[in-house]
Amino acid sequence: MADPYAARFLRIISTRRFWFVLFVTIYGALVCSTWKTVRSVLKWQANLKEGEGMGWPALYASVLFGAAFGVLAMLAMLAVTLPAMLLTWITILVMLAFAGKPRELLVLEGKRITRDIASFALKIMLKEGNLVAASCALFSFLLFIHRQD
Repeated sequence: MADPYAARFLRIISTRRFWFVLFVTIYGALVCSTWKTVRSVLKWQANLKEGEGMGWPALYASVLFGAAFGVLAMLAMLAVTLPAMLLTWITILVMLAFAGKPRELLVLEGKRITRDIASFALKIMLKEGNLVAASCALFSFLLFIHRQD
């Protein structure tokens, strides 16, 4: 006899709503922790005395901002990209199946297609995330330096 709790658990995790809520919760926790870090760095930088060097704390704070927002941007891109990658993968495999490819060849092609699509999406995600991180770091550095004058 099957375990009713296991069946209920499988039914719950197989819904889109569960994964959406899980993603929103994790993303919200990341945004919250990033926001708290940003506020603490801003307070730290505001409390610096005039005699202390202002360039290094501004540089540190701007690199922290850039890294935080770059990671958040990559996570947001991953949330959008993952379903599109899955749809592309399924479409290609279905087209290959309709073309008359044997199952063994479909498995091999599926592995290669998965690797190709994932590497392509990862390259784009890293490039765009680094672009967001660099632009946020530069913008916040300019704001911090301007604020000091």
